[in-house]
Amino acid sequence: MSAKSTSKLQKHTLAGWLMATPAVGLITLFLVVPFLLAFVLSFTNQRLVSPNPTQFVGLSNFEQLLGVGTLMLEPERDDAGAIVRDARGEPEYPRVRDYTRNNPDYLQLSGMRELAAMSWGENRLVFLARDVVFIKAVLNTLAFVAVVAPVQAGLALLLALLINQKLRGINVFRTIYFMPVVVSIVVVSLLWRFIYAGQSGLLNTLLGFLTLGNFQPVDWLGNPATALWSILAMSVWQGVGFHMVIWLSGLQTIPESLYEAADIEGATGWQKFRYVTWPGLRNTAVLILIVITMQAFSLFSQIDVMTKGGPVDSTQSIVFQAVQRGYVQQDIASGSAISVLLFLIVLTISLLQRWLTRERN
Repeated sequence: MSAKSTSKLQKHTLAGWLMATPAVGLITLFLVVPFLLAFVLSFTNQRLVSPNPTQFVGLSNFEQLLGVGTLMLEPERDDAGAIVRDARGEPEYPRVRDYTRNNPDYLQLSGMRELAAMSWGENRLVFLARDVVFIKAVLNTLAFVAVVAPVQAGLALLLALLINQKLRGINVFRTIYFMPVVVSIVVVSLLWRFIYAGQSGLLNTLLGFLTLGNFQPVDWLGNPATALWSILAMSVWQGVGFHMVIWLSGLQTIPESLYEAADIEGATGWQKFRYVTWPGLRNTAVLILIVITMQAFSLFSQIDVMTKGGPVDSTQSIVFQAVQRGYVQQDIASGSAISVLLFLIVLTISLLQRWLTRERN
């Protein structure tokens, strides 16, 4: 390579780095540095406003967040050995607190509270946690991701297949399906909060009209059994258009000649989808699955606007808890620990998804 070519290459390299510098600087300032600070602060007792000096506490923040245990309770018995029952005929069990505080055999469960319980024959199996609210947030987030990822991806693929047609006015439908994506999630959450309103909400009114007044109004966001599912349905509706566009771009990269060859061979519609369309969408499917998973784990705005984590912590999420601990409660250390745990969870699941969807010989 001549000196002139080398000099020209160096100039192009320098120009490239100069153009990339603003973006790299912003990413470093607002993503890399905060994450490194969160990682360091997660091992301290740092609070936002505190007269006490910051101290290194090791893994105590993570132990507090992730501390779980189980306890098997036997029913109480009277002097004759018969099981003591309440007014409803249900067996009575000792208080969990009596075991975790006064029994030396269960000192490792000290400070834990009841998370859930189930019958185990005559006994009662109790699940305990040091931080019940955070464990509920983790379970809610995992449930949200487990449902949203396949449902949203499947609906988006169906819509993409429907609008990938050469029909008059098809662009109108594409615009309609994509429209919720460009609306702020805060605005969407406010609108759906009115739709889900307990008495005069649009959903209750519509269901009452369709059932000729036989449907009893439901407080969708005020009932622990329906609150998370209501937010889930709204989130799927709001984000399905974005992933529809990604599926559509993948569909349009599949050569038309493959479908023509399938028609010549007499393939059915299902066979063309199975052997032509789906293999051609493999890389698109991997991208969509990872993107949906990351977006689902970042569940916050819907919770903050619609339920504030209630009722009875039924809609808590990991990100909502991180914000609550870090800014509302001013517990920077706990909020940082939650952020680090969220990063590790998302990284693990993303790597697992990538491994499961890898190329196989």
